[in-house]
Amino acid sequence: MGMRTLALFPVIAAAALLLAVSAVFSGCYTLKQGTALLGYLGRAVPLETLLDDAPAGADEPGGPAADVHPADIFGAEENRRFVERVQDIRRFALEELGLAATKNYTKYVAIDRNYLAAVVSASAADSFERHEWRFPVVGPMPYKGFFNPADARREREKLEKRGLDVMIRGVDAFSTLGWFQDPLYSYMRAYPPERLADLLIHESLHATVFLKGRAQFNEELAEFVGSEGARLYMESRFGTDSEEYRRMTRAEADNTAFLAFVRELTGELESLYAGDDPKEEKLRKKEAIIGAAKIRFDEEYDSRFTGENYRGFSAVTVNNAYLELFRLYYGGGDFYRDLYERSGRDLPRFIAAAKTLNRKGDPKKQLTEALGL
Repeated sequence: MGMRTLALFPVIAAAALLLAVSAVFSGCYTLKQGTALLGYLGRAVPLETLLDDAPAGADEPGGPAADVHPADIFGAEENRRFVERVQDIRRFALEELGLAATKNYTKYVAIDRNYLAAVVSASAADSFERHEWRFPVVGPMPYKGFFNPADARREREKLEKRGLDVMIRGVDAFSTLGWFQDPLYSYMRAYPPERLADLLIHESLHATVFLKGRAQFNEELAEFVGSEGARLYMESRFGTDSEEYRRMTRAEADNTAFLAFVRELTGELESLYAGDDPKEEKLRKKEAIIGAAKIRFDEEYDSRFTGENYRGFSAVTVNNAYLELFRLYYGGGDFYRDLYERSGRDLPRFIAAAKTLNRKGDPKKQLTEALGL
């Protein structure tokens, strides 16, 4: 694939795009992240380009560089399956779930890493009071993304100097909420169908329903719809007796077990933070509780999990920012699942009800009422 750069955009169009980005980002941060985003979008090619034959000489010494064509890593059959899978998931999301009709995920960008951006989150060290950044249009957000990991590390250092717990994580996608056509990235070609479906449905939900200033609700809702939508997709395309579906349910069971463990640990810390101990004593006890939890996790691993995906938890830096991230995405507990069950297990109806919400009042109450409960 030939490299397209910002210079190939007409000046007026580029300026308009940067103004749009400034509604999502702010200050110098706006210019730097906006320019990076435009760089990716400028390199995007139609998804169907993956079906083209690789250019002659691509594998020869002195031939075109390895990144000149999007079909140069995977074989033609793998590329065909990926294109057809994406197109099928998009049809499912639009026609069977009722998510917004957009041109998202109709283009493709080759990238030389397995994540899109480094995202910084932060929390108080002696409570689960999350740190937020304020942006135009989207309002306060509990995370801040950087396309350059070095910028994320500098942000972490700045926040740590203020005494906050901080974490950096890689994310494989984000929604631009309709400002741009969100593309697919090369690392997504290796995703199994259930992960690809979850990802695309999750991000498509953000492009369908987004309440300014309601970051936790937005993420909880997208997490539930993405997961349940992927399950329905796998059931309809592979069947419940397929190995693909069984693999997904095993992974879901392990994820549920991990979330249960995180909630146990979070509950211990919440009790500590609610007490009257001085801050330094709370911090000392916090480290002891986390250390004991890691030992317990390793000792109980085989009785809690069937797969190996969570084996490395004891080596992870666990702090309030890490735990608060789970509170952000899964803090609703069983609310969405229970509401879904009580409303008839009809995901298109569930999504249609979510489309009626507005930012005034309690969105969970609005959703419950929109479903007639």
